[in-house]
Amino acid sequence: MSVEPPSPLPPPSFRPVVLGGDIGAYSLARAFHEAYGVRTTVVSCAATGPISRSRVIENVVEPGAERADVAVGVLRRIAERAAGVPLLLLGSADRAVRLLVENRHRLADRYVIPYVGLDLLDRMTDKARFGALCTEVGVATPATVVVDVARDARAAGGHGVDATGLAFPVIAKAASTTAYAEVSFPGKAKVFTVASATELDDLVDTLARAGYRGAFLVQDLIPGDDSGMRVLTCYSDASARVRFAASGHVLLEEHTPGALGNPAAILTGADPVVSAQAKRLLEHVGWTGYANFDIKVDPRDGRRVFFELNPRLGRSNHYVSAAGQNPVVPYVREHLQGLDPLPPGAPTEADVRRLYSIVAPSLLLRYVTDPAVRARVVALVRAGGVEDPLRYRPERDLRRRAYVAAARLNQVRKFAAHHPATRARAAPAHPAGLEPRTGT
Repeated sequence: MSVEPPSPLPPPSFRPVVLGGDIGAYSLARAFHEAYGVRTTVVSCAATGPISRSRVIENVVEPGAERADVAVGVLRRIAERAAGVPLLLLGSADRAVRLLVENRHRLADRYVIPYVGLDLLDRMTDKARFGALCTEVGVATPATVVVDVARDARAAGGHGVDATGLAFPVIAKAASTTAYAEVSFPGKAKVFTVASATELDDLVDTLARAGYRGAFLVQDLIPGDDSGMRVLTCYSDASARVRFAASGHVLLEEHTPGALGNPAAILTGADPVVSAQAKRLLEHVGWTGYANFDIKVDPRDGRRVFFELNPRLGRSNHYVSAAGQNPVVPYVREHLQGLDPLPPGAPTEADVRRLYSIVAPSLLLRYVTDPAVRARVVALVRAGGVEDPLRYRPERDLRRRAYVAAARLNQVRKFAAHHPATRARAAPAHPAGLEPRTGT
């Protein structure tokens, strides 16, 4: 799908710059190219597959760019080469956004950096504080016990974790993804499912020995598989009014330890209930710019349970384009053109029905068991309503196309090795001929 581009910027043009090298960075670059026909400068530590050999990207490879001084240095050099051209600077991951916010004073003379201040960033991205704010405005979050690793770990002289009020198995994860990214240990994962109190104490001891000193959350495990997950992306204008929302029904998540929980397939479509809850929370705290939420429907009572806020367009941000709204347009209109963030006539809630997927439909249908959802997936595939962010018509380099094909094939191996629903591997074969007719 190609979103109809808005009116081009008047001279002088602008240059988007993205810090990061994942599929989310590529999706941002694709969005800028689709909307404005511009190439994006992507600063990454390495030439990763999603951004390599792309016609829509100028890749600046800078080893160590995850460190502030290195990143600021290369961003200053880019700005010097683009004298007189407006520069819009984005991060494709939480760590990159935090680096930009913490170093705004070193970059703001040349870059527009459309993120909230550090205090609000800390309040909303710390999962423990986020949960408290949700409770304050009546938005559901999982029942949670906050573990102080430095205090509670037996390896640090503590008495272990008091998880009173929670029933095992439970979910355990770091309160701060940024602090957690600084430590390494065997078996590290984004999210842990913990079967017993003994296993929980062992995990916290491992964290302490690895040097993690932040809070760790132990939460009620909301039953259900990947299809219970929802994703929501909201844009708030400079006066902290929520202007736009794009919802998605997650059908399949990645299950490799380092990528656990990242959506692999999303059905787009409006969800006014969850959008209204997010609006209440965001306007309560005065949020501006994009916020991306992970949510799960609790099958026990139907509540939408909010897990966390990401202070940026998410890794799977191309689902917003698939739903009918190019996500970079509000940034450009508001911050560079001085216009209302939304083009005239644009919907406030994306409602185009499409399938975002980074896996082949044949693989997706092995894991989608609900007959009604399967039927929707089949109908969209047959109608050509599938969007893979990496499959973009202007990308003509044969080596890049080979990488994209290989990456899709590799998903088969990864899901066979890591997806917990082994019964799904024996699911009936998908209907014949279901390969997407995308805009490639």
